[in-house]
Amino acid sequence: MKVFAGNSNRLLAEAICNYLNLPLGKATVRRFADQEIFVEIQENVRGEDVFVVQSTSFPTNDHLMELLIMIDAMRRSSARRITAVIPYFGYARQDRKPGPRTPISAKLVANLITEAGADRVLTLDLHAGQIQGFFDIPTDNLYAVPILSRDVKENYDLKNVMVVSPDVGGVVRARALAKRLDCQLAIVDKRRERAGESEVMNVIGDVTGKDCLLIDDIVDSGGTLCNAAEALLKNGATSVTAYITHGVLSGGAVARVTSSKLKELVITDSIQPTTSVQSAHNIRVISTASLIGEAINRTSQEESVSSLFD
Repeated sequence: MKVFAGNSNRLLAEAICNYLNLPLGKATVRRFADQEIFVEIQENVRGEDVFVVQSTSFPTNDHLMELLIMIDAMRRSSARRITAVIPYFGYARQDRKPGPRTPISAKLVANLITEAGADRVLTLDLHAGQIQGFFDIPTDNLYAVPILSRDVKENYDLKNVMVVSPDVGGVVRARALAKRLDCQLAIVDKRRERAGESEVMNVIGDVTGKDCLLIDDIVDSGGTLCNAAEALLKNGATSVTAYITHGVLSGGAVARVTSSKLKELVITDSIQPTTSVQSAHNIRVISTASLIGEAINRTSQEESVSSLFD
């Protein structure tokens, strides 16, 4: 078994290798003067079980091309099996046609990864579960719930915790965490009565005197999260913390979170945190290295991955 990494999240790849007690594979991923990507695998991978760790985060297209070219280089180097380990799967929010003449980009990306030569895909908290079906190769979708629930147990009195979904679409994810923690569930129902009007946040459930935990898979602009936190506090919540798997945090999201009423935003390292994220006083990053590392080990040993979540 050998683990290699592109440039998107080298720190996570190194942490995964530390968990597996393996050296990170030697490979060069660089750019020519015109920004074309060039990959060179600097050790023998013939007959090896190869794992390529690469989040397709910002800049998404560059990191996606790095992944595709690395997979192609492994295939042409006669690797026995190639698993694309994608902690954050970009384009996942384009999983259906929201209107006429629009693409399903998540399916296109799945086709690209398959055609490049990947034999398996290992990813974390897909935005939509049906994306697994977009791949014609085995795809394992890991869940961050065990990591998040462990962190909650270490930092909160569970008797006073209430798990909250920031929208109706995320109820299944929030319910899974609430079940693990054996606590109650509430939902923030956001609606816009007319175009151009601000969203109205209605809280379903009694959050009075509770430490509320907002659960979601992606935080991008942070607007919905901050508005939900404000609505919960207005409805009597003691504090509001957000637990999010993928901290995309584009544009002015970090500034929005730091100036919001969120007690804390907890994200995983599926996307390598920027300097502004690391210096933010109320944003904390927790590691997924042990979860992904164990899934890689079990995949290589042909053992069950789903039992990680029992």
